[in-house]
Amino acid sequence: MEQSSNIEEQDLSLKLFVVLSRAMESITKRVEEDIRRYGLNPTEFAVLELLYHKGDQPIQKIGTKVLLASSSITYVVDKLEKKSFIERKPCPRDRRVTYAVITNEGTELMNEIFPKHKEAIQDIFAGLNNSEKDELIKQLKKLGLYAEEL
Repeated sequence: MEQSSNIEEQDLSLKLFVVLSRAMESITKRVEEDIRRYGLNPTEFAVLELLYHKGDQPIQKIGTKVLLASSSITYVVDKLEKKSFIERKPCPRDRRVTYAVITNEGTELMNEIFPKHKEAIQDIFAGLNNSEKDELIKQLKKLGLYAEEL
């Protein structure tokens, strides 16, 4: 009986993984479609959003904050700099460190598009009511923390 229960548990875990993966894929697709409407790719948007909300950031640290490989950061920063949305600023205390700084043009862009993006996210998650969202947040945090500990 115990083996049957274990197999059912494994099947249920596998089903959860598939459903969660497909949901994330669908959500990500919709979010990326929204971001592309503004002439940005998801990585450019993530970097701009970080600078917009958190202020100047050392370029070397951006990758870990937006879940991007450090090798890609320079490329993304270059693209955003060419679009005049960010600029590089040397650290006055440590010449080895360079900061990415959002420009006035970048701030104006984010002032315009971020409220629309937030609304698009709301529309994507409108399939759940607020208590369902709260519960799902708790459950996913619990699952993520457990997976990290393994």
